[in-house]
Amino acid sequence: MPVEAKFELREEGEVDYFRNIAADPESADFEFESKNIGDVESAMTRLMRTPTLIAGAVMPDACPTGSESIPVGGVVVARNAIHPGFHSADICCSVMATDLGSGLDGETVLDVAEKVTHFGKGGRKRSAGVFKFLCPLLESRIRENPLFSKGDLKKAQLHLGTQGDGNHFLFVGRSQSSGGVVVATHHGSRAFGASLYRTGMEIANRWRLDLCPELHFENSWIPYDSEEGKLYWDALQIVREWTKLNHQVIHRMVAEKLNLDLFDSQSRSEAAFWNEHNFVFRKSDQTEGDLFYHAKGATPLENEFLPDAGDSRRLIPLNMGQPILVVQGKANETNLGFAPHGAGRNRTRTQHKQLQYLTGKSDIELFAEETQGLDVRFYSNEIDISELPSAYKNAKQVQSQMKEFGLGQVVDRVTPYGCIMAGGVANRFRGK
Repeated sequence: MPVEAKFELREEGEVDYFRNIAADPESADFEFESKNIGDVESAMTRLMRTPTLIAGAVMPDACPTGSESIPVGGVVVARNAIHPGFHSADICCSVMATDLGSGLDGETVLDVAEKVTHFGKGGRKRSAGVFKFLCPLLESRIRENPLFSKGDLKKAQLHLGTQGDGNHFLFVGRSQSSGGVVVATHHGSRAFGASLYRTGMEIANRWRLDLCPELHFENSWIPYDSEEGKLYWDALQIVREWTKLNHQVIHRMVAEKLNLDLFDSQSRSEAAFWNEHNFVFRKSDQTEGDLFYHAKGATPLENEFLPDAGDSRRLIPLNMGQPILVVQGKANETNLGFAPHGAGRNRTRTQHKQLQYLTGKSDIELFAEETQGLDVRFYSNEIDISELPSAYKNAKQVQSQMKEFGLGQVVDRVTPYGCIMAGGVANRFRGK
């Protein structure tokens, strides 16, 4: 690879970042909040030594990942550089909501959705029926980009209409503004995106060895003005389109099963809107050149970041017991054009499970306490207590800090009826 210049790590503090987060002294979880924020700040301080970065910010839902790379809830701006490690394997993790109208009830919608969606490892079995591509052009673009293999195309076909595991969900609630029943989905690009991430990291690491060998490999970058940079940027847009289609397929199938004519032949619907919160966004600046905004768990507010959205509303889910926030907003000096992507965690999944087990209560008892009044279902038929509301930060505190730091204005709320999540014990997922 031709290299014109070498880079060195910056001195600590040479490039600072904005802190849109604070621990609440009145919180019962103040000790863990403070430690969490301290770990996030340490990670960001190290990260900002990366020579490509010119700005950064931390959202109220930030939490460390245990790696040398960007924390969840972090945003960084890089000049002429795409950092695959900053979007991680779950490229384009995103949320979509569709208002199905007011003449429905939550139970009916959730029953239908449970038959349509698919959680767990792997894709849909061919014997169960695989969704066909609704856009031949997208399949053609996958074939034409050399960063994708035939195996990647197969993943894109088999994983269409699937949602994965972890904190991904299908949520049913009611819009406070329209009164309509809303179905919302949260997931990323599945194995298709994860494969591109691995390819991107291999390319970025080769560049790192020439450009900045002392940089930790997780923070490697691909120069955008290189041939590989252009190909990777194009591949990211393909993954983004696939992920949006993945949401649309599920929403369209729910609507069809309910005999609602909301989607056209390309799965588009005026009743639906979406946004990613784990992606890379590009802006051109007359003095800085091409700037890449890497959001690791942060919701883009600016319309410029989502030119195809057709809507200025953004979705911020908090936990299964809280409304999904519908927000609008603009960029300011401290938010860099972003808002939180959820409530975040003060403890890891393992730490939370250990804490809950100390109560002496069973998973069933904990589940009953925390989901009272909700219809919560686990696709695996196994309770995952690390996804109960207590596993997340205080939702009211996150909303308070959104207001304090100018991170978007709430324009609607989708109050919960219930949701479907993957659940625990991955090897027990039932085939669908």
